[in-house]
Amino acid sequence: MADPHSAGRGADEPVVQDGRRRRGRRLAAVAAALTAGGMLASGCAAEAETPVLTWYMNPDDGGQQMLAEQCTEEADGRYRIEASLLPRDAPAQREQLARRLAAGDSSMDIMSIDPPFIPELAEPGFLAPVPEDVAEATTQDTLEGALDGARWNDELVTVPFWANTQLLWYRESVAEEAGLDMSEPVTWEQIMDAAADQDKHLGVQGIKAESMTVWVNALIASQDEQILEDPSAPAGELSTTLDSPAGTAAAEILARIGDEGLGGPGVASMDENQSMLLFQGEQGSFMVNWPFVWAATNAAAEEGTIDAEVPEDIGWAQYPRVDEDTPSAPPLGGINLGVGADSEHPELAYEAIECIVRPEHQTEYFVTNGNPPSSAEAFEDPRIEEDYPMADAIRESLENAAPRPQTPYYNEISTTIQEHYTPLDEIDPESTPAEADQYVIDVLRGERLL
Repeated sequence: MADPHSAGRGADEPVVQDGRRRRGRRLAAVAAALTAGGMLASGCAAEAETPVLTWYMNPDDGGQQMLAEQCTEEADGRYRIEASLLPRDAPAQREQLARRLAAGDSSMDIMSIDPPFIPELAEPGFLAPVPEDVAEATTQDTLEGALDGARWNDELVTVPFWANTQLLWYRESVAEEAGLDMSEPVTWEQIMDAAADQDKHLGVQGIKAESMTVWVNALIASQDEQILEDPSAPAGELSTTLDSPAGTAAAEILARIGDEGLGGPGVASMDENQSMLLFQGEQGSFMVNWPFVWAATNAAAEEGTIDAEVPEDIGWAQYPRVDEDTPSAPPLGGINLGVGADSEHPELAYEAIECIVRPEHQTEYFVTNGNPPSSAEAFEDPRIEEDYPMADAIRESLENAAPRPQTPYYNEISTTIQEHYTPLDEIDPESTPAEADQYVIDVLRGERLL
């Protein structure tokens, strides 16, 4: 676009003193300025007329912003995506989205939504229906675990974008000393025994946070059970399986780690990053954690903040089993994309979502931001295996992953678990599951406050 202030005398035009020439030049300059100004106004008007889609995105390393720019360019004027950054904390993200949707905010065009919060937003009709053609185009090769997390009441209400899961990471030297064949499934009992025998620590997340719900849910799901017997039941009829044989077995694992100090002295404040740092140290043995730890550990080795040989001693396997005969159900995380029911441009929003979640874009997002694809096709790109040699293990884990309780009352369930299962060394398998179970019932029936 021309700068109106640059119109006027050319670089090689002679300076003349004739008044008519000067007036002619001034008129020409004014005409040029008006023409350029008209072009500017016209261009700005065209830009203003382009529908703007606001994408409420969770913080990352800039990957979603990059995809917003790419899809805006590919739209060729049909729409323009603008980013609006959500808080870093997942519960705060939930709160902001829920409040805006409940208020009928028409700017909720595209939203990055954590899977556990989907039922709470879908049940009251806050999400625009996913068109059939969009559902078909975006889920043809979606991995099963990621697809489960995008549904509510057996209906696709969001579009899977990227998925996440936990692996069992291990120090090969520790596993070898324990005589474990890591090519075969291992149990929690085996890795707890190995850590205890070698005076090592397990990398777990013992902090009072969402990660505790992730852990408890995975332990129960790995016994082919789910925390809620009927997730779609109304509040007054919901019941949990925390106080059950599966719930007791889960509590026994947590309690042993706490009682024997297997999670290290700081386990009560241990989140995903802290458990990774523990695992990287001399006391590291086994760790359940998300794939980000691989890139982070290699970066730390290159920077010299940890021993350069640590990455060479790291292996990976599927999430540990609770009992040896039942396959594990690893945690499911990630982000799905939804459209607000009051969006002024739902069709364009879903068109943009189709662009965002294309397999090649998911691949690029994994390589640049470390967040795994929900698309099986995206895993086929050779760049992924080069950067993440455990890509096949991640893909297998995503196929078997189980979502956290899918209920509009997820916040009540998660908060109760966090309150009753921390700190680990105060868990009593004889009483904690029953107390947590009753607490949930009382809260959901309005007989107790969180």
